[in-house]
Amino acid sequence: MPKTPELIGVRGIFETLAVVNGRPRFLARHLARLLDACRRLGIELPARSALAANICEQAAMTGAGVVKLVVTQNPNSVAEPSRPTIRAEPPRQRPLEWSRDGVCIRTCRTRLTIEPRFAGLKMLDRRAQVLARSEWTAPTIAEGLMLDEEGRLVCGTMTNVYAVIDGAVCTPAIVRCGVAGIMREALLEYWQENGQSTIVGDLDPGELKEASEIFLSNALIGVWPVRALDEQTLAVGPVARAAASWVQRIVK
Repeated sequence: MPKTPELIGVRGIFETLAVVNGRPRFLARHLARLLDACRRLGIELPARSALAANICEQAAMTGAGVVKLVVTQNPNSVAEPSRPTIRAEPPRQRPLEWSRDGVCIRTCRTRLTIEPRFAGLKMLDRRAQVLARSEWTAPTIAEGLMLDEEGRLVCGTMTNVYAVIDGAVCTPAIVRCGVAGIMREALLEYWQENGQSTIVGDLDPGELKEASEIFLSNALIGVWPVRALDEQTLAVGPVARAAASWVQRIVK
């Protein structure tokens, strides 16, 4: 019987945590997603307390801006334990004006394969995202939006996406493919607590033409307003500005 793709070679998952004032931001959320991914993939669970201590130790290192945690396991060797790797990395520098004035993005031709078993997880296999990112070279393009193979909007190559339509923040449901970002989770809770209408569900890329605002998020960049998507131009709006301001105040 031929092996299914997920059983060929080493498989794994990873987390990238922002370091703020020497501490990892959203540590509990990152660990919860990591351990859920381990359970779903059948990877031996590392000890949560040990992981947390190692992450905090790396975050406290001089010059740390990011902590990257990788867990791998060879599915063809059931006796082989998982191998967590934790290392501090310098901050990932991006133009400051992208957060302030917004970014230019495009829609990618590369599609994400629908795989509900892996939906939401941050898998090491990022071939589709790498291919999508290779579709442009212009330094003025900050990110690309990706659709699934049936044409639904899912996410960016490294971000989650939001559109303000008729006053509601709309964001794709991550149920067929894509990564359910930690910042996305935190933002949805923030909006719920503050009475902001949100809609999580299928989003056709054509619906973005009706948006008064579009913006992106991930755990490292925080929030990027979008000022241009393909041929569409947008203003940086109040929902994105409020979200970005809230994120900047989060330190743990």
